[in-house]
Amino acid sequence: MSAAMNETTAAPGTAPQTTLIRAADLVASPWKNGGGVTREVAAYPQGAGLDTFVWRVSVADVAQPGPFSRFAGIDRTLVLLSGAGMLLDDARGHTHALKQPLDIARFKGEDAIDARLVDGPTRDFNLMLRRGAAQGEVEVWRGDAERTVSADVLLLFCAEGPMEVTSGTASPVRLGADDTLRIDAAQALRVTLKGSGALLVIGIRYG
Repeated sequence: MSAAMNETTAAPGTAPQTTLIRAADLVASPWKNGGGVTREVAAYPQGAGLDTFVWRVSVADVAQPGPFSRFAGIDRTLVLLSGAGMLLDDARGHTHALKQPLDIARFKGEDAIDARLVDGPTRDFNLMLRRGAAQGEVEVWRGDAERTVSADVLLLFCAEGPMEVTSGTASPVRLGADDTLRIDAAQALRVTLKGSGALLVIGIRYG
Protein backbone atom coordinates (compact mmCIF):
# COMPACT_ATOMS: atom_id res chain seq x y z
CA MET A 1 0.00 0.00 0.00
CA SER A 2 1.12 3.56 -0.63
CA ALA A 3 1.44 6.14 2.12
CA ALA A 4 -1.82 7.70 0.95
CA MET A 5 -3.68 4.40 1.39
CA ASN A 6 -2.10 2.79 4.41
CA GLU A 7 -4.04 0.83 7.00
CA THR A 8 -5.04 3.00 9.95
CA THR A 9 -7.79 3.18 12.54
CA ALA A 10 -10.95 5.13 11.70
CA ALA A 11 -11.75 8.17 13.80
CA PRO A 12 -14.62 7.48 16.22
CA GLY A 13 -18.02 8.34 14.76
CA THR A 14 -16.73 8.90 11.24
CA ALA A 15 -18.87 7.20 8.61
CA PRO A 16 -17.83 6.84 4.96
CA GLN A 17 -19.86 8.85 2.46
CA THR A 18 -20.27 7.25 -0.96
CA THR A 19 -21.02 8.89 -4.32
CA LEU A 20 -21.43 7.03 -7.62
CA ILE A 21 -20.22 8.98 -10.66
CA ARG A 22 -21.29 7.48 -13.98
CA ALA A 23 -19.22 7.95 -17.14
CA ALA A 24 -22.34 9.00 -19.05
CA ASP A 25 -22.72 12.04 -16.78
CA LEU A 26 -19.23 13.45 -17.38
CA VAL A 27 -19.22 16.75 -19.29
CA ALA A 28 -16.60 17.56 -21.94
CA SER A 29 -14.71 20.86 -21.80
CA PRO A 30 -11.57 22.23 -23.51
CA TRP A 31 -8.12 21.89 -22.02
CA LYS A 32 -6.67 24.89 -20.20
CA ASN A 33 -4.53 25.60 -23.30
CA GLY A 34 -7.31 24.62 -25.75
CA GLY A 35 -5.32 21.71 -27.20
CA GLY A 36 -7.68 18.88 -26.29
CA VAL A 37 -10.82 17.79 -24.46
CA THR A 38 -11.15 16.85 -20.79
CA ARG A 39 -14.01 15.43 -18.72
CA GLU A 40 -13.85 16.23 -15.01
CA VAL A 41 -14.68 13.24 -12.79
CA ALA A 42 -14.41 15.03 -9.44
CA ALA A 43 -12.64 17.98 -7.84
CA TYR A 44 -12.27 19.75 -4.52
CA PRO A 45 -13.65 22.24 -3.73
CA GLN A 46 -16.67 21.32 -5.82
CA GLY A 47 -16.95 23.71 -8.74
CA ALA A 48 -13.38 24.97 -8.36
CA GLY A 49 -11.72 26.43 -11.45
CA LEU A 50 -8.51 25.19 -13.02
CA ASP A 51 -6.49 27.69 -10.98
CA THR A 52 -8.19 27.10 -7.61
CA PHE A 53 -8.71 23.35 -7.11
CA VAL A 54 -6.99 21.46 -4.29
CA TRP A 55 -7.30 18.22 -6.24
CA ARG A 56 -8.87 17.26 -9.54
CA VAL A 57 -9.47 13.95 -11.33
CA SER A 58 -10.35 13.87 -15.03
CA VAL A 59 -10.30 11.84 -18.24
CA ALA A 60 -8.77 13.42 -21.35
CA ASP A 61 -8.90 12.61 -25.05
CA VAL A 62 -5.66 13.40 -26.87
CA ALA A 63 -6.26 13.52 -30.62
CA GLN A 64 -3.04 15.18 -31.76
CA PRO A 65 0.53 15.78 -30.58
CA GLY A 66 1.42 19.01 -28.86
CA PRO A 67 2.15 20.71 -25.52
CA PHE A 68 0.31 19.91 -22.31
CA SER A 69 -1.33 22.67 -20.29
CA ARG A 70 0.92 23.88 -17.47
CA PHE A 71 -0.23 24.03 -13.85
CA ALA A 72 2.17 25.75 -11.45
CA GLY A 73 2.34 24.12 -8.00
CA ILE A 74 0.51 20.97 -9.09
CA ASP A 75 1.78 17.37 -8.93
CA ARG A 76 0.38 15.30 -11.78
CA THR A 77 -0.14 11.58 -12.36
CA LEU A 78 -1.17 10.41 -15.83
CA VAL A 79 -2.41 6.89 -16.66
CA LEU A 80 -2.92 5.64 -20.23
CA LEU A 81 -6.42 4.19 -20.62
CA SER A 82 -6.57 3.36 -24.32
CA GLY A 83 -4.77 3.90 -27.61
CA ALA A 84 -1.32 2.95 -28.87
CA GLY A 85 0.41 5.24 -26.40
CA MET A 86 2.09 8.58 -25.81
CA LEU A 87 5.63 9.78 -25.30
CA LEU A 88 5.87 12.80 -22.99
CA ASP A 89 9.05 14.82 -23.48
CA ASP A 90 10.10 17.34 -20.83
CA ALA A 91 12.46 20.29 -21.17
CA ARG A 92 15.29 18.40 -19.41
CA GLY A 93 15.41 15.77 -22.15
CA HIS A 94 13.56 13.06 -20.20
CA THR A 95 10.77 11.07 -21.84
CA HIS A 96 7.86 9.49 -19.94
CA ALA A 97 6.79 6.52 -22.07
CA LEU A 98 3.17 5.39 -21.87
CA LYS A 99 3.04 2.48 -24.29
CA GLN A 100 0.47 0.10 -22.80
CA PRO A 101 -2.88 0.68 -21.11
CA LEU A 102 -2.44 1.44 -17.38
CA ASP A 103 1.16 2.65 -17.80
CA ILE A 104 1.73 5.55 -15.37
CA ALA A 105 3.73 8.80 -15.63
CA ARG A 106 4.32 11.27 -12.79
CA PHE A 107 5.57 14.84 -13.28
CA LYS A 108 5.24 18.41 -12.01
CA GLY A 109 2.49 20.53 -13.50
CA GLU A 110 4.84 23.45 -14.15
CA ASP A 111 7.09 21.26 -16.33
CA ALA A 112 6.99 21.98 -20.06
CA ILE A 113 5.64 18.68 -21.44
CA ASP A 114 5.29 17.97 -25.14
CA ALA A 115 3.24 14.92 -26.12
CA ARG A 116 3.97 12.65 -29.07
CA LEU A 117 1.36 10.07 -30.09
CA VAL A 118 2.69 6.60 -30.93
CA ASP A 119 -0.07 5.74 -33.41
CA GLY A 120 -3.24 7.79 -33.29
CA PRO A 121 -5.46 9.22 -30.52
CA THR A 122 -5.25 8.17 -26.89
CA ARG A 123 -7.40 8.47 -23.79
CA ASP A 124 -5.85 9.07 -20.39
CA PHE A 125 -6.68 9.50 -16.72
CA ASN A 126 -5.35 12.51 -14.79
CA LEU A 127 -4.83 13.10 -11.07
CA MET A 128 -3.77 16.63 -10.13
CA LEU A 129 -2.86 17.60 -6.55
CA ARG A 130 -2.00 21.07 -5.28
CA ARG A 131 1.41 20.79 -3.64
CA GLY A 132 1.24 21.48 0.11
CA ALA A 133 -2.56 21.19 0.24
CA ALA A 134 -3.10 17.55 -0.75
CA GLN A 135 -1.10 14.42 -1.43
CA GLY A 136 -2.05 11.12 -2.96
CA GLU A 137 -1.20 8.19 -5.16
CA VAL A 138 -2.66 6.04 -7.93
CA GLU A 139 -2.55 2.26 -7.73
CA VAL A 140 -3.81 -0.33 -10.22
CA TRP A 141 -5.89 -3.20 -8.83
CA ARG A 142 -6.71 -6.05 -11.19
CA GLY A 143 -9.30 -8.82 -10.92
CA ASP A 144 -10.66 -10.19 -7.66
CA ALA A 145 -9.13 -8.53 -4.60
CA GLU A 146 -9.86 -7.58 -1.01
CA ARG A 147 -7.91 -4.88 0.83
CA THR A 148 -8.27 -2.42 3.71
CA VAL A 149 -7.56 1.21 2.83
CA SER A 150 -7.61 4.63 4.47
CA ALA A 151 -7.84 8.05 2.85
CA ASP A 152 -9.64 11.36 3.29
CA VAL A 153 -11.01 10.74 -0.22
CA LEU A 154 -10.90 7.37 -1.97
CA LEU A 155 -11.70 7.22 -5.70
CA LEU A 156 -12.25 3.87 -7.42
CA PHE A 157 -12.12 4.49 -11.18
CA CYS A 158 -13.02 1.59 -13.47
CA ALA A 159 -10.33 1.53 -16.17
CA GLU A 160 -11.39 -1.86 -17.53
CA GLY A 161 -14.81 -3.22 -16.70
CA PRO A 162 -17.21 -4.26 -15.62
CA MET A 163 -16.17 -4.64 -11.98
CA GLU A 164 -18.24 -5.21 -8.84
CA VAL A 165 -17.12 -3.20 -5.81
CA THR A 166 -18.19 -3.66 -2.20
CA SER A 167 -17.02 -1.07 0.35
CA GLY A 168 -17.46 -1.83 4.04
CA THR A 169 -20.97 -3.09 4.71
CA ALA A 170 -22.55 -1.28 1.74
CA SER A 171 -24.30 -3.17 -1.05
CA PRO A 172 -22.15 -4.14 -4.07
CA VAL A 173 -21.89 -1.55 -6.87
CA ARG A 174 -21.30 -2.54 -10.49
CA LEU A 175 -18.91 -0.22 -12.32
CA GLY A 176 -18.56 -0.01 -16.08
CA ALA A 177 -15.65 1.55 -17.94
CA ASP A 178 -14.95 5.13 -16.76
CA ASP A 179 -17.44 4.89 -13.86
CA THR A 180 -16.12 6.06 -10.48
CA LEU A 181 -17.06 5.26 -6.89
CA ARG A 182 -16.04 8.12 -4.58
CA ILE A 183 -15.78 7.43 -0.84
CA ASP A 184 -15.13 10.29 1.59
CA ALA A 185 -13.78 9.52 5.09
CA ALA A 186 -12.61 6.08 4.01
CA GLN A 187 -10.85 5.13 7.24
CA ALA A 188 -9.80 1.49 7.62
CA LEU A 189 -12.38 0.62 4.98
CA ARG A 190 -12.52 -2.91 3.58
CA VAL A 191 -12.89 -2.90 -0.20
CA THR A 192 -13.74 -6.07 -2.14
CA LEU A 193 -13.48 -6.33 -5.92
CA LYS A 194 -14.93 -8.97 -8.23
CA GLY A 195 -14.37 -9.20 -11.97
CA SER A 196 -11.66 -9.61 -14.57
CA GLY A 197 -11.11 -5.91 -15.24
CA ALA A 198 -9.01 -3.25 -13.52
CA LEU A 199 -9.55 -0.28 -11.21
CA LEU A 200 -7.45 2.79 -10.62
CA VAL A 201 -7.46 3.34 -6.87
CA ILE A 202 -6.71 6.92 -5.84
CA GLY A 203 -6.16 7.76 -2.17
CA ILE A 204 -6.07 11.46 -1.31
CA ARG A 205 -5.13 13.06 2.01
CA TYR A 206 -5.33 16.75 2.83
CA GLY A 207 -2.38 18.71 4.15
